[in-house]
Amino acid sequence: MARKIGSRYTAHQILGRGSAGTVWAGEGPEGPVAIKLLREDLAADQELVGRFVQERTALLGLDHPRVVAVRDLVVDGNDLALVMDLVRGTDLRSRLDRERRLAPEAAVAIVADVADGLAAAHRAGVVHRDVKPENVLLDMTGPLGPGGAHPALLTDFGVAKLIDTARRTKSTKIIGTPDYLAPEIVEGLPPRAAVDIYALATVLYELLAGFTPFGGGHPGAVLRRHVTEAVVPLPGIPDELWQLLIQCLAKAPASRLRASEMGTRLRELLPSLAGMPPLDVDEPGAEQEAEPYEEPAPEPVGEARRRGAVSLVPGAAPADSNRDTHTSMRVPGPDELAGGAHGTARAPRAPGQRRPGSARNKPVRKPAASVRLRRRVLAGLVVLVVGVGGWLATSTDAQSHPAPPTPSSELPLAP
Repeated sequence: MARKIGSRYTAHQILGRGSAGTVWAGEGPEGPVAIKLLREDLAADQELVGRFVQERTALLGLDHPRVVAVRDLVVDGNDLALVMDLVRGTDLRSRLDRERRLAPEAAVAIVADVADGLAAAHRAGVVHRDVKPENVLLDMTGPLGPGGAHPALLTDFGVAKLIDTARRTKSTKIIGTPDYLAPEIVEGLPPRAAVDIYALATVLYELLAGFTPFGGGHPGAVLRRHVTEAVVPLPGIPDELWQLLIQCLAKAPASRLRASEMGTRLRELLPSLAGMPPLDVDEPGAEQEAEPYEEPAPEPVGEARRRGAVSLVPGAAPADSNRDTHTSMRVPGPDELAGGAHGTARAPRAPGQRRPGSARNKPVRKPAASVRLRRRVLAGLVVLVVGVGGWLATSTDAQSHPAPPTPSSELPLAP
């Protein structure tokens, strides 16, 4: 069903839905376009609308072959929309869902394209803040690159920043997708260009391995791993590629490469990766702690586990997670970031504290106060009975066996 977006655009078909809104295929004065229509509650936020208009110049100024260009911003009544180039193809998440992992040459070629787009954005002073496979589009109409990779373009620039308003996101909130968040974001520092490098390196790791380096389980555990744990090595890839990966996944932002350097070095590695098959690696198990075994909760029947889609609400399934743009959650405190083993989905707990739910570690219940009082009274009665019984026995024995009379020689003399 067609609908008008402003006075110049018509939306015809829904391409996808996400946490920020809905993407439509539509028409404009210059031909086909993609229209990202933000949610109505966002359009009703006057502070957000003002920020949206302020970002117009920066968003429209991003012109690069590896970036999905924003053509227009529409503010019309309840409609708040970004009008973008329409890319004929699919997103990287959909390809990962089909193939699980890519050959190293194709993976590196795709990430190099995205790095080029990030370099252009960073030069313009724009930080993406939500780099992930869902926001990488593959142009199926473009020429094939190394490893048969389709040209990759980065989309959704500025959406996370637009929604991250002062009223909506305070110092105790963070914006992003847990698996791809840089450690400095988890620790509450402002996002700089280096956060995009960390996220893109996480994407490269996922393309090679089939899973993200720190993902899986409760989002609090995922965030803790970003801050405290080292990256698990990937066997079978050239050492130069591995060194680039761990440099771009460094905990310290200053240690990471810049986007332009990352793109250049990845392209230099492409000849050495030609013909390499996808890696044969196993995802780390969810139980690696030296603890008593606990029966894991059963996964939904027919639903494959995906480490890149983590619900931020315990017990809630990610809704249409392959199109989510961003999510918001509380910044964990220092105590929550301490400890934890890679791969576990268990909730953190203090050292020495029993884990709830385990029969082996179930805490001993203390009796109620009334029960304790009854026990004390009963113990006192027992002591009293024993004492009285002993006294009666002694008295009876004394009456039955009187003491012998005192000898006369010992009697006092009469006066």
